[in-house]
Amino acid sequence: MLERHELDTFLVLAAELHFGRTAERLRVTTGQVSKTVKKLERRVGAPLFERTSRVVRLTAIGRSLADDLGPLVKAMEAAVQKAVDAGRGVSGELRVAFVGEGMGELMMRTVALFTERHPDCEVHVKEAGLLKTRVSLDDGTLDILFASFPFDGMANGPALLTEQRVLAVPTGHPLADKESVSLEVLADHPVIQYPDVTSEAFKADRTPRHTPSGRPVPSGPTAESFTEILTLVTLGKGVCPVGETTRRLYPRAGLVYVPIHDAPPIRRGPVWPAANTTARVKAFVRAAVDAVG
Repeated sequence: MLERHELDTFLVLAAELHFGRTAERLRVTTGQVSKTVKKLERRVGAPLFERTSRVVRLTAIGRSLADDLGPLVKAMEAAVQKAVDAGRGVSGELRVAFVGEGMGELMMRTVALFTERHPDCEVHVKEAGLLKTRVSLDDGTLDILFASFPFDGMANGPALLTEQRVLAVPTGHPLADKESVSLEVLADHPVIQYPDVTSEAFKADRTPRHTPSGRPVPSGPTAESFTEILTLVTLGKGVCPVGETTRRLYPRAGLVYVPIHDAPPIRRGPVWPAANTTARVKAFVRAAVDAVG
């Protein structure tokens, strides 16, 4: 059984690939880091790192061990934190974020209600970009994210907001003067794509590869942010299904929003890693539900 300092040393070095930075993060000497790694390698019976005067790399065995140990350590930390939360009640810190201005208003109401109920817990709020939403949840930078469903691989709270889907098209587009359109029109126009790091389930829901009848949907350019999506639409590079509140939150000349009459509503709410279902997270989700009610 590995001791905690051995686990920490190995995983931090696997992330940093630098003995000096690892020592700084762990507040030990580089000699202690080296000694711990050598001890661990003797126990495994094989090198875990390739070390030269310039570079530190994980060996294949080292990478496999890091991949296996990382989730286990996170799960142990979550279990300990859950016990601490149960013993102390709701206190400490909570890091929350929202994607898009549409969720910002609800986030502010939720934070106000949560803080009133749990004054011993400090809440840190920020707006998250599309490129970092998942990685911020995975690495523990965020505890809860208010975002659109589906968000695969995460625990989802109840849907707190729903809205009709509309199709963003540039002024002068053949669909711009329509009273409403069907999802089938996506087969006739390039659709602007969300970033590659975005949840596969989300992209399948928001920018599907096929229409309901099975017709292929042509892919337009890939954007890195929501505002970039709207910019590409304005420039005539494609169309994109969005929520109806986009009309109010992102007003700009050159865009028209046409209702999609046969699309299900967009659902938004809290998402978080299942292993991080602490008392704080549960209390914040309850506050969000009550803030909507």
